[in-house]
Amino acid sequence: MKIAIAGAAGRMGRMLLTEINTTEGAEIAGGLERTESPDVGADLGGLIGIAPLGILVSDDPDEVFAAADVVIDFTVPDATVANAGHAARHGTAMVIGTTGMEASHQAEVDRAATKVAIVQAGNMSLGVNLLVQITAQVAASLGIDWDVEVMEMHHRWKVDAPSGTALMLGQAAAEGRGQDHDKVAIGGRHGITGERQKGEIGYAALRGGNVVGEHSVVFASDNERIIMNHIATDRALFASGAVRAALWCAGQKPGRYDMIDVLGLR
Repeated sequence: MKIAIAGAAGRMGRMLLTEINTTEGAEIAGGLERTESPDVGADLGGLIGIAPLGILVSDDPDEVFAAADVVIDFTVPDATVANAGHAARHGTAMVIGTTGMEASHQAEVDRAATKVAIVQAGNMSLGVNLLVQITAQVAASLGIDWDVEVMEMHHRWKVDAPSGTALMLGQAAAEGRGQDHDKVAIGGRHGITGERQKGEIGYAALRGGNVVGEHSVVFASDNERIIMNHIATDRALFASGAVRAALWCAGQKPGRYDMIDVLGLR
């Protein structure tokens, strides 16, 4: 699989390039950066400390998408939407790990997914996706009488809240209980909020230090609590999952998939 990276010169982009370089069956096909990036024109091998590959960082999305079987994108919503359009035009699959997407962004991604296979997930790790599945099952078993709270902590540089992973967990709890997530989600409580309403799913977001990612789902009743945690200690696990998703795209029909599909957990 020829795999290119959008945002190739960033921290995550370099990890993805390293992962592709060491993964059997995967080949670095290109790297995309914004026009003003000082890394445009740099050799992709040099970005990750290996011998030159003869493939340069480009600011031309058409060039990058045409050269790849799949493009991995961990950038920002506006850039991801633009890239999804390029993917649809070139028939190139995508793996999207971008978080903070609004409904308008998601609609554009979904439109592109009618043309090509797109794997989209707020978190690419095996452990998190198992936790998502378990959360749905626990929520279904306990029912609406148990309060659900989702807590997350990330590094000081993260720009969106709650995290994509936290939303995955909250949405899984809502689905397990047969709820419309957007109607019961509560975030950022502050001031005189009144009593907690039955069926709410609350979110709390913490930021500080260089925390890779920590997530907890709390189910609370009057007499007991169930707390399920996931702690990520190395960002490389996200790169590993994304490359696994990229390889999985081979031969897939157009549509929007997630890591549950990739891992065969559905």
